[in-house]
Amino acid sequence: MRQPIYVIGHVNPDTDSISSAIGYAWLIRERDNLDAVAARSGVINKQTAWVLDYLKIDVPFLLTDASPRFEAIARSYDSVTPDRPLKDAWEIFSKTNGIAPIVDEDGTPFGLVTGESLFQLINELIGPKLGEKTMDLNEIMELPCRDAADTTIEKFNGSTRIRDLIKKVLREEKNEFWVVDDNGLYIGVVRQRDVLNPPRLRLILVDHNEAEQSVSALEEAELLEILDHHRLGNSPTNAPIKFTVEPVGSTSTLVTEKIGAAGLAPPANIAGLLMAGIISDTLNMISPTTTDRDHDAIKRLSRWAFSPKSVLANESLESYAEKVLGAGSGLGSQPASEIINRDVKTYSSGGYHFAISQAEVSDLYELNKHREELKKALRDFRESRAFDFAVLMVTDVVRGSSRVMVENTPAILDDLPFEKSADGTLNAKGMVSRKKQLVPAVLSLLEG
Repeated sequence: MRQPIYVIGHVNPDTDSISSAIGYAWLIRERDNLDAVAARSGVINKQTAWVLDYLKIDVPFLLTDASPRFEAIARSYDSVTPDRPLKDAWEIFSKTNGIAPIVDEDGTPFGLVTGESLFQLINELIGPKLGEKTMDLNEIMELPCRDAADTTIEKFNGSTRIRDLIKKVLREEKNEFWVVDDNGLYIGVVRQRDVLNPPRLRLILVDHNEAEQSVSALEEAELLEILDHHRLGNSPTNAPIKFTVEPVGSTSTLVTEKIGAAGLAPPANIAGLLMAGIISDTLNMISPTTTDRDHDAIKRLSRWAFSPKSVLANESLESYAEKVLGAGSGLGSQPASEIINRDVKTYSSGGYHFAISQAEVSDLYELNKHREELKKALRDFRESRAFDFAVLMVTDVVRGSSRVMVENTPAILDDLPFEKSADGTLNAKGMVSRKKQLVPAVLSLLEG
């Protein structure tokens, strides 16, 4: 069976990452008639959870590791119950190159009828017994399947990574193995040779192109395409792929443009979701990353999203944007450690390995109340991940300004062009974009 295509954003996904994954997966299904599945590589944040719930859209499939699993190579052969006559198993056996799964009524694997187990039964019943009456083949075929089943077959969970058990599989004397689900129920059967070249997961990356920010074990997957709006940092690929990186404010803008180019109109809730992705990444079009293309995408999405029968029918762009940004702001609604980890990007430059987190508030005065706990969480985060330094950018989404906290500041960053406050934070007036304002300022100093 052909593997689905997983459309997935970066780790610690934000609203644009989730929106573009869902929107692009929808487009691929509609335009290309392919089995595309929206996925995520981490826990969704508060803002994204609100948007999905408001628009009545399911949370994407969680995919934290692209390494092939046993379920990907399991062959779901037909099965019979232990009490059925052996002739029923023989019918399956003759079509599967020598395997007939015997499964209990409740779906639990009982045993396998294989060439070896069948030979052992026949040898016991028909073997040379001078002076004794032996059974003929028709009589044997009426025996219950349980008599010919090998019940010593090893079981592997379908969600287990093949690479973790491949040595064990290849050391086994038997050639066939069960694949079961988390409840121990039958999924299928694998043979030893199946683990040697398992099918790779097919991935499309959205809203990122760097392996550091992607799903684990990316190198074991088949990468088909990248759709992004960030700086280049991608790893080499084994074959040419579709690669789109455009200087716009949001990956959701790129998805919207592709939907329009295909002559399609998404459901109102998908349009609303893509709109939320743009609103979130551009802070409702005030970020310096915002382009005319983002404005055009918002206008197009508005026609689709605010239709009379939509869940957004009673909303305007202004009221919806206020709700989206409000749902993601605030420092007191969750632990400081979660705020640091919720929207974090990692970088390497000038011999330094570091991370920059961003949190949104509706008023920067919130930082005064939570500064000490955030400072401690930022220090713990840096030490646990062995970063040279770590940064937290707290952004006022209403007034369009930020304050910056740096943990273990290297001397080279003393020249950052921000005013230092008495509490040690940096006042970054007019700065709202990590990607276009803060990161370039940091990199310019680190790289000389």
